[in-house]
Amino acid sequence: MTDALTVADVRKVYGDREAVRGISFSVREGEIFGLIGPNGAGKSTTLRMISTLLRISSGTITVCGYDVATESDSVRSVISYLPEDAGAYKDLTGRQYLRFMAGFFADGEELEAMVDRAIGFADLGDRIDSKVDTYSKGMMRRLLIARAMMPSPKLAILDEVTSGLDVVNAYEIREIIRDIARHGVTVLLSSHNMSEVELLCERVAMIDGGRIVQMGTPEELKRRFDAPNLEEVFIRAVREAEGLV
Repeated sequence: MTDALTVADVRKVYGDREAVRGISFSVREGEIFGLIGPNGAGKSTTLRMISTLLRISSGTITVCGYDVATESDSVRSVISYLPEDAGAYKDLTGRQYLRFMAGFFADGEELEAMVDRAIGFADLGDRIDSKVDTYSKGMMRRLLIARAMMPSPKLAILDEVTSGLDVVNAYEIREIIRDIARHGVTVLLSSHNMSEVELLCERVAMIDGGRIVQMGTPEELKRRFDAPNLEEVFIRAVREAEGLV
């Protein structure tokens, strides 16, 4: 299977601080891949480099065969990035917001088809015609994911997509992500919620202090560390990396 994303020995340096320290991993086409670790581990920095929003200090990233450093426009044409702090225009209805955003990508019949596709992903029923400022956090997240899927990306990059959601809304968002993957889109998501990632992702990379400390399927990692869940795997992996065990 072809890799949709390859990250090779990538580093990001801010002044005298190395936020990402030589990480490498790849994501296969059609896979749901999780980059997991605590806040400040380097997850969002990595996603922003992949998304061309931050310059790589060293190493290489390729997305669908395009080099992030030298072919950034081509990379942006095949990805969609949803940051954790994304928002929408609250004076617009959900439909109006999606139509406004679609205007950056298309017009005429293509625009309408794009909006219809996004409305299907959002699955907000009649509330698609309510103002965004009346939406719950879960409804807002559905709308934003739908907006991210409008241009039919090959790679969807989702940062802490269920952060702050209750159990029901988090479950529904996971179902939407599975549906996205069933449509042939590769999904890279970051999360500090390891139980959620265990339910959703085919493979995961665990990052701590800007370094990848373990990588594999959830089942492989649990067997490797004889652990009942990924949270315990992560704790043991970090201790092992730090020479504490």
